[in-house]
Amino acid sequence: MSRETHSLKSFNTFGIDASAQQITIAETVAELSDAWEASQKAQLPFLLLGEGSNVLFLENYAGVVVVNRLKGIKVTEDDEAWYLHVGAGENWHELVEYSLKNGFSGLENLALIPGCVGSAPIQNIGAYGVELNQVCDYVDVLNLRSGEIEHIGAAECQFGYRDSVFKHHYRDGYAIVAVGLRLNKVWQPVMTYGELTKLDPAKVTPQEIFDGVCQMRRSKLPDPQVTGNAGSFFKNPVVDAEQAATIASEFPTMPQYLQANGQVKLAAGWLIDQCALKGHSNGGAAVHRQQALVIINQQNATGRDIVLLAHEIRQRVGEKFNVWLEPEVRFMGATGEKDAVEVIA
Repeated sequence: MSRETHSLKSFNTFGIDASAQQITIAETVAELSDAWEASQKAQLPFLLLGEGSNVLFLENYAGVVVVNRLKGIKVTEDDEAWYLHVGAGENWHELVEYSLKNGFSGLENLALIPGCVGSAPIQNIGAYGVELNQVCDYVDVLNLRSGEIEHIGAAECQFGYRDSVFKHHYRDGYAIVAVGLRLNKVWQPVMTYGELTKLDPAKVTPQEIFDGVCQMRRSKLPDPQVTGNAGSFFKNPVVDAEQAATIASEFPTMPQYLQANGQVKLAAGWLIDQCALKGHSNGGAAVHRQQALVIINQQNATGRDIVLLAHEIRQRVGEKFNVWLEPEVRFMGATGEKDAVEVIA
């Protein structure tokens, strides 16, 4: 169904006051397809949004925005696992709560990540030692040109760190309509970060990990319902072991996480914090005072305010550590997505 309003302010968690030529809420695959066909006939750009939790509108959008609200959760099981088929428009955190309530463990570390289920595989969302690729079974994608639904197995999703095939081959002309999850019945708790390391692995329950994750996230991350933000603004950079050792020799308390390929993941929030940028602002945008990895809409920020602040953060971190941060957030221009690194460089 179309909306009379053209304002995107309530459709992006940054709360950027941008507009679109048309906004349509799609509750069925047919409505989604119809909106795409109408945009093509009118020769207008087409943008599919979930909850707008990982997007920054740089300016007004000169096209059709379709808000994905395809709902529904179907559960099957065998001796080894539960299998969840989830509509792309379901809220991610509500899915995590649903799974725990029904005794399905495996998603608890991913609690309170904002956004819809359909956005999860695009970013390969992750937190507190768990990433989506560890539980993803498949992704159903609507080919908007043909109207057919393609079943993409997890191995074909090309999951990487905050990356997937859905940012590349399936970025344009496709829409994620459902995600399949496989949750093993033999539960292996993941307690490698923060307060979770203090829990007893012999007695810990999925609910306790869920509660711990929620407590940690709420203590340091702003609620987008109160303060506009898109969560972690930058990716945690991955560098080679030699560069990590060079930085650590000068900053011995630097958090670092050795990767399977021998490279080292650094904590972007820590790097930003070392540049004394917490609370630093530009126009209506500011670095969050509790978590330097988050940029907030402090007072009617524009997309440009956030871009200028992100540019300054990137420069300061680059000059101090020779590490160049890349945004995790998608940047949206008037006619489509722009290269976020190029925009803030």
